[in-house]
Amino acid sequence: MYHKPIPAPRLLACLLLTLFVSSSLISRDTLLYKQADTVRLYLEVLYPEELEPDQAYPAILFFFGGGWVNGNRQHFVNHAVHFARRGAVCFLVDYRISSKHGTTPFVSLMDAKSAIRFVREHAVDFQVDPDRIVASGGSAGGHLAAATALVGGYNDPSDDLSVECIPDALVLFNPVIDNGPGGYGYERVGEAYRDFSPLHNIHEGAPPTIFFLGTEDRLIPVETAWYYKTVMERVGSRCDLHLYEGEGHGFFNFGRSGSYLKTLTLADQFLVSLGYLKPPVQ
Repeated sequence: MYHKPIPAPRLLACLLLTLFVSSSLISRDTLLYKQADTVRLYLEVLYPEELEPDQAYPAILFFFGGGWVNGNRQHFVNHAVHFARRGAVCFLVDYRISSKHGTTPFVSLMDAKSAIRFVREHAVDFQVDPDRIVASGGSAGGHLAAATALVGGYNDPSDDLSVECIPDALVLFNPVIDNGPGGYGYERVGEAYRDFSPLHNIHEGAPPTIFFLGTEDRLIPVETAWYYKTVMERVGSRCDLHLYEGEGHGFFNFGRSGSYLKTLTLADQFLVSLGYLKPPVQ
């Protein structure tokens, strides 16, 4: 699906709403979810403004982009503020990266799986519904989100593997989905792409997915995205692909005004369609 610019009056209204959302007070907490040797990894938790006692809320875990090399958990803070206001418990996730920890992409995936297990295992503490956990991310973070759902290996031996790491839905922003020859990251993962690349591991029962991509993205070809959607639908899974004409990598980020707002709105509508969020008040 291709997208055109939002008409000016609607865009202005959305910008004003975003400014209001970003300035609102959201309850936040930071806690340790994993220690690997001397490395301590944290989740930053953003809660809905009013938590009803005994109610379980959907959870969204956000994985930052940066090629498994750079980045930090604040990448998706504005998305998290929005969805916390919409009634989800949101998590900004640390994971190990090569520039800071000297690690491989395989270790990054282990940490992503550990984070989902931690949230599901402590669902009662977070007031989270363990059957409504969404994984989201951009670029390499999008890879991690998709791979937690599709890739069976790369589990941390210290994890409790009886706790499921597979999310119930995916929200992917120009995700690195093909790590095979000609895809992103092949020079680092090599022949392990066969069991590491989301595109090569799509299977029956894959979670419903929304996928955002710019047509001028130099890292993820449009043809790859269409093939991903085709294979997802072939195994009976939903994959909503939204293409943005002329946009490059990272077009969805906060500060990109129209593109940020358009993708945020469609991600919101996707989660409403799954019954995870209530329709917004008009």
